[in-house]
Amino acid sequence: MVNIIVELSKYAIIILMSIYTFSCFSIFAQNYEESENRVYIRQNVLMFFILFLAYAVMYLKTDEKKYVFFFGVQAVLFLAVILLYSLLYPNVSRLIVNNMCMLLGAGLIMITRLTFGNGVKQFIFVTLGAGFGLIVPVLIRKMKFLEGWTWIYAGVGFAALLLVALFAVTSGGAKLGFTIAGFGIQPSEFVKILFVFYVASSLKKSTEFKNVVITTIIAAAHVLILVLSTDLGAALILFVVYLVMLYVATRQPLYAAAGIGAGSAAAVAGYHLFSHIKVRVAVWKDPFASYSNGGYQVAQSLFAIGTGSWFGMGLFQGSPDMIPVAETDFIFSAIAEELGVIFALCLVLICVSCYVMFLNIAMEIRDRFYKLVALGLGTCYIFQVFLTIGGVTKFIPSTGVTLPLVSYGGSSLLSTMIMFGIIQGLYILREDEEELRERKRKRAFLEEQGRMRRQEEPGRRPGGREEAQRRNGSFEEPERRRTGREEQKRGRKNQEGFRKERAGNEEQQRPTRRKTTRKSTKFEEVPKQRIR
Repeated sequence: MVNIIVELSKYAIIILMSIYTFSCFSIFAQNYEESENRVYIRQNVLMFFILFLAYAVMYLKTDEKKYVFFFGVQAVLFLAVILLYSLLYPNVSRLIVNNMCMLLGAGLIMITRLTFGNGVKQFIFVTLGAGFGLIVPVLIRKMKFLEGWTWIYAGVGFAALLLVALFAVTSGGAKLGFTIAGFGIQPSEFVKILFVFYVASSLKKSTEFKNVVITTIIAAAHVLILVLSTDLGAALILFVVYLVMLYVATRQPLYAAAGIGAGSAAAVAGYHLFSHIKVRVAVWKDPFASYSNGGYQVAQSLFAIGTGSWFGMGLFQGSPDMIPVAETDFIFSAIAEELGVIFALCLVLICVSCYVMFLNIAMEIRDRFYKLVALGLGTCYIFQVFLTIGGVTKFIPSTGVTLPLVSYGGSSLLSTMIMFGIIQGLYILREDEEELRERKRKRAFLEEQGRMRRQEEPGRRPGGREEAQRRNGSFEEPERRRTGREEQKRGRKNQEGFRKERAGNEEQQRPTRRKTTRKSTKFEEVPKQRIR
């Protein structure tokens, strides 16, 4: 009986997830606020049903009540996040909030299924991230001086990366961060945000060639330190983010072409300088030929995705724990194996809908600094998604980056939730700009109406009628006006005399008409009555 429930539950989860994903894009076609709110409420209900079914299956397969309790705690947290965002920030983007909770929930399902202890740790990071995410929007809204901290962003980010390059311990062939009290801290995840703010602030000040060269040198220094630390995934993200922001700010295709050329040359040089890059390229070409020499991860990832097929094996029915680092770099493969490729593709589409909202904010916000910030953070987010999924599916060489909000990892999770909080703050700023423009438009409309009313009714002001008549060329002096009035009186008297004379003539002719009427037949009188 349990196996039947598990088998049916995976189809139910896929159907619910598909409906949720469809609503992420159908919301853009809604024209009324009430219909949008109904879609948002439907998304919340679908999310809680997916979580309930997943943890119910875990309980049935393991018979451990901790999964039921863990589901209850998660439901309370997500409900609190949704309500607090709605209460504290009425103008917040509900779609981004719902998608954030949905991605966090999907990640917690798979992490908890793999290792319950890591699921609890991830939940703690989610709680901390939710707190940061609720504080950041008000800071973005109140702190009007953020665009002036250009060199602070550059200095702090460069110093953090330099500390990692000098003092961090090498793990997996790369220097990524430090371990404090059992928790790993990866500074490059937070430096990505500082880097975006630095580039936006610098390009907001000037897009002249001299400033572009200086900004490019500082950006290249960030990327070079990451390359020396062999954190190639973060280096590639910063490079692409800078290239996109530079092109949008300057609208110069030459800069983009030069950046692509320099990046290609750097990639070739890195291939010849770093041995682990050669291994990853060889694995990308044929993971099965180099199965025992680094290809094991990608091979197991492809096996997992193929085994799960469209509908998945079901929770606790597959073997995702055989994939190396399944909770971090290869969590997409683990999800595809047990929940199905359809569910995994829905996650990708949810990430795309978040990116669409980021671009929407970037296009509509007026302030150039915040416009570039929204664009940079959105590019950083979606490109990291692309690197993760492209690496596990052998579309591109593996770069070792995590899937934002889904993979296990405190630094990645906190930085992404801060990023989402910044986007929410920019969304609120955009709404404030819309309200300010609407008030100005309304004030201008009322002033224009008042001006037109004063022009149409000039007689209400002293001397207004004379001014209007002078403008129209119909103004007459008082003496000429009196002469005109006397002539009008004489004309009226002549008209009255003419009317009386005409009435007398008609009285004299009336008897003749009566006689003519009496002599007429009845058949002639009826048409006259109808005519009347």
